Amino acid sequence: MTAQLKSHSQGQTLVLTISNPEHRNALDPAMYSAGVEALNVAETNPDVKSVVISGEGKHFCAGGNLNRLLTNRKAPPDQQAVGIDALHSWIEAIRTFPKPVIAAVEGAAAGAGFSLVLACDLVVASTESVFVMAYTSVGLSPDGGGSWFLSRALPRALANQWMMLGERIPAQRLADAGLINQLAPAGEALPHALALAERLNQRAPNAIASIKELTSQAGDQDVFAHLHTEKQHFLNNLNHANAGIGIQAFLDKQTPHYKP
Repeated sequence: MTAQLKSHSQGQTLVLTISNPEHRNALDPAMYSAGVEALNVAETNPDVKSVVISGEGKHFCAGGNLNRLLTNRKAPPDQQAVGIDALHSWIEAIRTFPKPVIAAVEGAAAGAGFSLVLACDLVVASTESVFVMAYTSVGLSPDGGGSWFLSRALPRALANQWMMLGERIPAQRLADAGLINQLAPAGEALPHALALAERLNQRAPNAIASIKELTSQAGDQDVFAHLHTEKQHFLNNLNHANAGIGIQAFLDKQTPHYKP
């Protein structure tokens, strides 16, 4: 079976499914370009308000294909970098995409699969799922932004422990560290993620986009610069049609119906 990134729509949510079940959904470079293209199309599609990324079958993603990596060792460094650059383009596309991206995790999320989860805005995971920065188990260091995400989210010692030792991290432990938004019963991560997406879909898209941008910028600005950035976003959103819709609906005790 060919490794691929499948896509389908469920209401106003685009579902991207990592499909390589024979190899626990190991990643393939074709998936990276497909992921970037899917997000580029969804960005300008007013019918898409959120994205969910899941894995086909019992696992989310086992990370890179080790047989492919072994073959890559024989290639020149510039050719070796092509696959990593493509993965990083997908990670960058997720981070800059103005709509919320939710990871729905079952089973294992390992290596670059774990990095992919961390790149998403929200995470819904099965109580039976397991996460592992598996790189040092095969003599490698992280890619896909894994070291950046964990270093920003965790105390330095804990980030080093998880990356250096390649420990298997149960979903509950990751939730306790604040890296999972919702735990779901085994086999129900995707429906729970879709329900969460539907809640987001009811919010004003411009406000959601502002929050995603603000949280991305917060770590790179001091509080005074960030106050200025917040002010600009607030004023832009105050003068957007959706602010009028939302405020009036709240005062009238009605459900708002926001514009794209």
